[in-house]
Amino acid sequence: MQHILHACSYQSLGVFRRSHFKSILIPSLQLLVEGHRCNMHTKQKSLYEDAIKTLNSLQSNAETLKKIRKDKERDKKVLSNIPDMLEFSRRAQITLDKIDKLRVIHVSGTKGKGSTCAFVESILRNHGLKTGLYTSPHLVSACERIRLNGIPIRKDLFANYFFDVYGKLEATKNNCEEEHAMPAYFRFLTILAFEVFVKEDVDVAIIECGIGGAYDCTNIVRFPVVCGVSSLGIDHVGILGDTEEKIAWHKAGIFKPGVPAVISPQKPGPLQVIIDRAKEIGAPLSIAPDIDTYDWGEMAMDLGLAGDMQLWNASLAMQLCNVWLNAREHDFRQLPTTLNGYTQSETIRQVKVFCRPSQVFPVTTEFAKGLKDCVWPGRSQTVKHGSITYYLDGAHTPESIEVYLIKCYFAAF
Repeated sequence: MQHILHACSYQSLGVFRRSHFKSILIPSLQLLVEGHRCNMHTKQKSLYEDAIKTLNSLQSNAETLKKIRKDKERDKKVLSNIPDMLEFSRRAQITLDKIDKLRVIHVSGTKGKGSTCAFVESILRNHGLKTGLYTSPHLVSACERIRLNGIPIRKDLFANYFFDVYGKLEATKNNCEEEHAMPAYFRFLTILAFEVFVKEDVDVAIIECGIGGAYDCTNIVRFPVVCGVSSLGIDHVGILGDTEEKIAWHKAGIFKPGVPAVISPQKPGPLQVIIDRAKEIGAPLSIAPDIDTYDWGEMAMDLGLAGDMQLWNASLAMQLCNVWLNAREHDFRQLPTTLNGYTQSETIRQVKVFCRPSQVFPVTTEFAKGLKDCVWPGRSQTVKHGSITYYLDGAHTPESIEVYLIKCYFAAF
């Protein structure tokens, strides 16, 4: 700034040349701009760090978790999940009417639901759509859980939305019991994701369930365009039950009356439970076919995610996208639902429910490119570092771990 003042004073004396003026003024202005940018970056970084610190404070402590693990407390907590989420959303001014405007693809399952969602997002983005993707958990940054057009939300955007939602909840907690004052970690992020997708006006919101389905935080969605269930297995037995049949009951709990549901092939026992749930709810049900049965024309089937298990995830994703794209021009919110205490039209009760194979269709360039371009770190991922090859996968059931270890063995030897 001192150089600029000197330049101005010299010019007023008529002895300062234009070339000399530029050589001093322009670098000085550049320094000012860069300094401003540096300060802004520092403030944004600090705001994001504050947001993460505050978010981490919402995690349940050890004593609370110990209490929840007791049968009665656990059951009470699970059953109150949806009513609590509705109240938190109301306090955060993220009303159900706002969420209803989202064109949602809702996916549950034990294995492959995250990969399925990643395939769905990539396919629809290749159709030129603005996508929102909500998944869990994250590998490095909480921003990974909320993605816009396949990219984790920017840290500054995350922080701005975070404190907007947090501030509304903080301002309305005085009349609440302590355990209902603020939502826990996953509940908060789910509310935050809905807020981001509504405000960012995404064309499609792809929502992955956290645990289960029927009582999952994400199941406040009343009008999804289509629902999906990936492969089932034994997981979270303390909450969902110790058999695949019990788990299937929860996973199919995301179905809505009149809303198409597509599932991956399942074992006979869990499949029958899903069929029964679909009939009970009134959701037309179909099973994703073998990926080889699609009409690929002259195109090669090339998946961005490695592993045989991804073939079924990709087929499920293709079916979900196909249903969503076909429903795009129709009003899928004409009738209200009965889930979670909402009213229901008698018309929708008469939906004919049966389980059938999904129809195969010609694979377009957008579908093929979406499958090929899909990237999902930490899922069947191979990383080479010098002479060492790392095989990375987020397998979290004994069956999945066994399958991936066999794959790694044959890949290495």
